[in-house]
This record gives sequence, C-alpha cells and structure tokens, in this order.
Amino acid sequence: MQTETKPKASGIGARFTDKVVLITGGTRGIGRAVALKMAAEGAKLALGFFKSRQKAKETETEVKALGAECVMVRGNLANPESIQKMFGEVQEAYGRLDIFVANAAMAMFGPTLEMSLEDWKLTLDANITSFYLCSKEAAKMMTGPKGRIIALTSYGSKRYIPGYAAMGTNKAAIEALVRYLAVDLAPKGILVNAVNGGPVDTDSLRIIPGNEEIVAESVKRTPAGRIGQPEDLANVVAFLASEEANWIVGQTIIADGGVSLY
Repeated sequence: MQTETKPKASGIGARFTDKVVLITGGTRGIGRAVALKMAAEGAKLALGFFKSRQKAKETETEVKALGAECVMVRGNLANPESIQKMFGEVQEAYGRLDIFVANAAMAMFGPTLEMSLEDWKLTLDANITSFYLCSKEAAKMMTGPKGRIIALTSYGSKRYIPGYAAMGTNKAAIEALVRYLAVDLAPKGILVNAVNGGPVDTDSLRIIPGNEEIVAESVKRTPAGRIGQPEDLANVVAFLASEEANWIVGQTIIADGGVSLY
C-alpha cells in the first residue's frame, strides 16, 4: 500500500530547513513573499494576520502546497495582550522560534500637525511599541544557538513623504531600536537587522495619499526604471535570516533599486 508524501521544500540549499519562522503581516505583500520564499527553503511557518481571514487562508494554502508546515496566528499588534497571545500560539505549535520577521504595519495618514493625538498614539502602538514588545517575546523563545530578528522599514524613515509623518517617524524609531537590540542580543546569539525598501508595489503603497505621484517619481528616479516588487525585499530578508549574514549586526540594509541615490 502506497502512502501519500508531501512535496519536499527546495531552494538555495534549503537554507531554512526546520527553522521556525514567525512573520507578522505574513499573508499579504512583502510578508507573503517572505513566507513563500522561506517555505520553499524548508521553514516551518507561523503567519500573523489581523483582518483578512480570506487572504490568510489563501496564503496558508500556497505555503502548504510548497510542502511547508504552517499555522495561522491572528493578532492585533496595537494590543499588548494580543501580542502575547500570538507568541503563545507559536510556542504551543512549535515549542520555539528561530526567526522573527516584523513586517506588519498600521498607520494613520495626513498632514503632520493635523493628526489627532488618538491617531498618533495608535500609530505608535501598532508600530514601534509593537516591535519592541514582539522582539521581547521573540527573544524569550529563541532557544537555539542562533536567532534572527528582522524588521521591515521604509523609505519614509529617511525622506519626506506627504502625509506620512506618523509612519515615517515610527519607521525611523524602529531602525534606531534595531541598533540597540542588536547590541543587547548579539551575546545571546540573536542577530537583529532591518530592511528598508523604497516604494514597493503592495496594497500598503496604494493607500498612501498621492501614491500615483510617488510611483511615477520613483520610476523616473530609479536606475532600474521600475518600483520594487515584494520579492525584491523578500530576497534581502531571506539573506539576513541565513547563515551567510552572520557578520551583519544592527544594520539597516537599503534595498530600493537606487532611488535614494538621487
């Protein structure tokens, strides 16, 4: 009697075989691209999502079709209790964590001095505060010899984007926190870095005020003549999560096709 076998994960040496990876915002855009890349290279995935159960289900199906184990963990990153619950579910499913990719983001957009205090605080809670709390939980669960924490930041951390003050400020703060976490966690074998992409073709880009102008200007200024794709950033995240990046500590890698050179 024959037994059905799952397809084996394959890729560049299957760099993440049996590595447990949690990706917040792991079912859409850059997070989804990271999930698919790591699934193809042997990772065991926990994919964080908040609102869209349908999109979460679709991504889960794609990941499992690559032969990877996968659990879905719903979490509101603006809520500390929800963050603890999310990490608890990963602990229950896998018993540890090897790689944490902080990809999810939430922001309110508008003129800098017209934003309400409530919207400002919500953006803080959902971004820099959540990254701080998630990193604390992730570090507790990284019991192996090597761990990785990788944050996704953005173009607005360094340059002005109309209506992007709250998010840009938070992304800059995340890059600063990456440096501090890197120093504190490196002795424990946990490497912390960030990836800063220019405009990337995702749903998140399309909700930024004036996104069409941003895209047009970026295409004009980028040497490659296009905006970024989620896979462009996923490749850099995967590199930082791999053994090849052992000597990269506390850095923000800019992967923007050269748009920031002008």
